[in-house]
Formats: sequence, structure tokens, C-alpha cells
Amino acid sequence: MKILVPVKRVIDYNVKPRVKMDGSGVDLANVKMSMNPFDEIAVEEAIRLKEKGTATEVVVVSVGPQKAQETLRTALAMGADRAILVQTDDEVEPLGVAKILKAIAAEEAPRLVILGKQAIDDDSNQTGQMLAALLGWGQGTFASKVEVSGESVSVTREVDGGLETVSLKLPAIVTTDLRLNEPRYASLPNIMKAKSKPLTTKAPADLGVDIAARLKTLKVAEPPKRSAGVKIADVDELVAKLKAMGVAA
Repeated sequence: MKILVPVKRVIDYNVKPRVKMDGSGVDLANVKMSMNPFDEIAVEEAIRLKEKGTATEVVVVSVGPQKAQETLRTALAMGADRAILVQTDDEVEPLGVAKILKAIAAEEAPRLVILGKQAIDDDSNQTGQMLAALLGWGQGTFASKVEVSGESVSVTREVDGGLETVSLKLPAIVTTDLRLNEPRYASLPNIMKAKSKPLTTKAPADLGVDIAARLKTLKVAEPPKRSAGVKIADVDELVAKLKAMGVAA
């Protein structure tokens, strides 16, 4: 069974983003970039399925600039077999990414697509669901446990009320949550081996996909700074302030 794992190059989660002076977006100049943490979990889960003998090949794919090759090499060093970069310097919206992944899935014919539930840069949480709709495949989102058995996959999902388990016929789409696994660190020998693993570069036009923007960003601004708190003398004053705010009856 072949598993396809989309990964995204994002600002490292330890870095505080800076908004451009003109408010047109986030400043990416000289900023440390890394693989989206949710996608790391997806890569780890795919590799574990291969180590169990459930999967035969793990293919990672990314949509982005040439520098996204670094992110793909990280996935290869973790244990993926080969990589595909759909290279574009334009920002691609979730629908455009889903259309590209649909075209890649048509070429690669994976039985399972595992991807992060969302990217930490835009938090859209859309690509996996859109891809499932475009392909007409079943989907298990927010997965905290994945078990493949024969021609079906059981996905335990984290929902507001607790946990929900769904059974999907393959091929299927799974989006990963934080508690699914703990991604491994790539060892130095595997990092060296990753340099020789195949990495294919394509363009959106090669796949017949139009990535023209359908959304317009009006303005990007930092969240307002939190105002200073106040000290209160006793519980009675606290209750009075809560009543004034409409919090307490």
C-alpha cells in the first residue's frame, strides 16, 4: 500500500511572526522555517505504518518555493521513500493545494493520504476536507489513533464530546491531531541518506491546475496587546466587578 503525505513549509513554531510595515502580510525575510508540526505527525504515522508492514512506500509532497526542498529532505530523513515538489513562488490557497493533491493522487494512486489537520501559519483546517470532497473518498479528521486492517482504516477522532471512532473504506483521507504520535528526530546517517533519495519537481501547470487566488487579503495586523490587570481588595469587590461586566448574576 502506498501512502501519500502532503507537508508544508511554515515559520518555525518557536519564532514570533512579524507583520510587514504596510500590513500586507507576514515578514518572512531571515525567518527560520520548518515543517508544519501537524505534518510532521502525519509523516511519522506513515513511517510507522510502513515499519509495521502495512505500507510499502511513503511519498511526501509539498507545494511551495524551491526552498521547500529542505522540508521534503527532512521528511525523507525521517524515513519517507521519495518526494515531490510542486514548485511555485505564489501563495497557494487551500483549494488550490487540494486540486494539486488531487492531481498528484491521480498519478500516484495512493491507498491512503495522511496530512496534518491544519497549518500553523494560516490555521485554515480546509485542505484535507477539500481533498476528500474532490476525490470522493471517505475522511477521518482530527485523528488520535489510526489502524489499517485489510481494505479499511479505523480512525479515532478527537471531538468536542470526547472520542469518536469511524471506519473508512480505502482509499481514504486522514488528518492528524497532536496526540496521534510523537515524531522522531532524523539521525545523522538518515540525513545523509536523504540527500540521495529521489525528489521530483513539477509545476502546477504540469498538473493542469489553476492556482489563481480567489481570496483577497485586505489587511494583516498583530493582535492588540493585553491591557494591564487590576488588584482587588476582597471577594466582594470581585463580585461587584463581575456584575458590572455582566459575567455574574
